[in-house]
Amino acid sequence: MKKILFLLLLSGPVLLSAQILKQLKKTMELKMPGKVLVSKRTGEDSLPGTRGASVAWHPVQKKYYAAFAGNASYPLAVFDATGKILSDEDLNTMADLRGLWYNSTLKKICGNGYNETGWFDYTLDAKGIPEDVEILMEGLNQPTEQSVGVYNPKSDMVYFLNNQFIHVYNAEAMEEEDSTIRIYAGTSKKEEIEEDDKGDWLPDSYNYTTVIYTGIPKAEFGLLNTLSKQVELYNRKTGLLTQKLQLPDEVELYTGFNFSYCNGTYWFFNQETRTWTGYK
Repeated sequence: MKKILFLLLLSGPVLLSAQILKQLKKTMELKMPGKVLVSKRTGEDSLPGTRGASVAWHPVQKKYYAAFAGNASYPLAVFDATGKILSDEDLNTMADLRGLWYNSTLKKICGNGYNETGWFDYTLDAKGIPEDVEILMEGLNQPTEQSVGVYNPKSDMVYFLNNQFIHVYNAEAMEEEDSTIRIYAGTSKKEEIEEDDKGDWLPDSYNYTTVIYTGIPKAEFGLLNTLSKQVELYNRKTGLLTQKLQLPDEVELYTGFNFSYCNGTYWFFNQETRTWTGYK
């Protein structure tokens, strides 16, 4: 009897915490640049850009590309693998950017823009710095005007979050596939799904613009729960929550933008310090 009680006590905490995979720890920072602007109307100083859009990793160049959302004149920055900035402070996105990724088929840094800006790619100079942008397809090739695209290199697909659905787009054709992927936000068991849950809304505590694609088996997609301060990973096939990654209390989180994933790193942008911080 004592042995049974001991085993129950031993297994209890493990069962309760099975979804907490680990505590994420800070690994590096990407400090975004920006020239101070003086308002002609008020005379006040300001820096261009507020919200962090995305971070992309170029596996050939071994460089990070990070950008602001909101305007084609907002900063785009290139960093080496240690986080040292390589680009000039006046480099800008050249497109009203939202999503940013490395397309392994085209071998280019690509992205999607606000509303009908469309999809684009960058021409890089010999040092890997963007020198021009080409619009590949104009129009609303995404679910909503603010959608942030993420790329799956294995299937050559781009994913967008809209409420609790992930819309799948063919990266080559730049058009939506017939099916969507349902994610059950915060739900880890099939029996917990309510009959009237149609997935047409996302709880307020979740980042509504951004889903991440990790490629981790049975934990392919990730949502950011700002209330619980967790990255939640979901099974592509079932749409159920399989893992939780806990963030430190001091990490500043937002319910829109400022969240990304690349090179095995979870990225969070602090709008006050203008810094992307990576966690693993």
